[in-house]
Amino acid sequence: MTHHLTANIAWVGCALALMGCEREVPGAVTLDVFAASSLTEAFVELERGFERAHGGVDVRVTHAGSQVLRMQIEQGAGVDVFASADEAHMDALERAGHVAGARVFARNELVVIVPTSNPSRVERFDDLVRAERIVIGTEGVPLGRYTREVFTRAEASLGAAFADGVRARVVSEESNARLVRAKVEIGEADAALVYRTDAGASGRVRSVEIPAELNARARYPIGVLTRSTREELARAFVEYTLSEEGREALSGRGFVVEAP
Repeated sequence: MTHHLTANIAWVGCALALMGCEREVPGAVTLDVFAASSLTEAFVELERGFERAHGGVDVRVTHAGSQVLRMQIEQGAGVDVFASADEAHMDALERAGHVAGARVFARNELVVIVPTSNPSRVERFDDLVRAERIVIGTEGVPLGRYTREVFTRAEASLGAAFADGVRARVVSEESNARLVRAKVEIGEADAALVYRTDAGASGRVRSVEIPAELNARARYPIGVLTRSTREELARAFVEYTLSEEGREALSGRGFVVEAP
């Protein structure tokens, strides 16, 4: 049973309250998983597949920005597994002793998205300065950090005028990839930078490629919480994510999967 949460920093306590109110499957053993919002569709498949293979287990997944989930873990959230959209947040949790033995299981990259009508006529990455309203991720969320890496590389390659022009057109910064995408979907932005997987999951946006030499490569680690009360089951979920079936679910959603 999945509880999908897309939240900003102000909603940190809300997720925990909602998890406590989740309706559980009678008699089932519950495994709580925190996963970055960009993993939403892929983890729906992983959840279902793991439950089929482990009768009597109810996988309960909460999705939000990695920084929100990290903060909840640091504040004592009762969770068993964490899958982050970057290594920085996972590394911080490992250093603090909250997670042990995290492993990278998938990779991603960024694209520019525009509405299907493409009012600003952004056909190439260097057309991005035509967009009147650009939305990006906040600096604290992995997507925002990756976006800023792209802008820094673009400044070196395409010039300061291009990079400054793009930055000047940023009208909103959101706390996770789904909120960034939503701004384009509902017509509140002419362009945004999101993960390739998020672009592919929406029929209301078009993708514009970012040149390979300018793009940022996202690495997704997954690990078991040291305070998990279901450590054996949590490790089984991690292994399932890394299994052939798990990799197929991820690659089918556009992720580049790690070799076994």
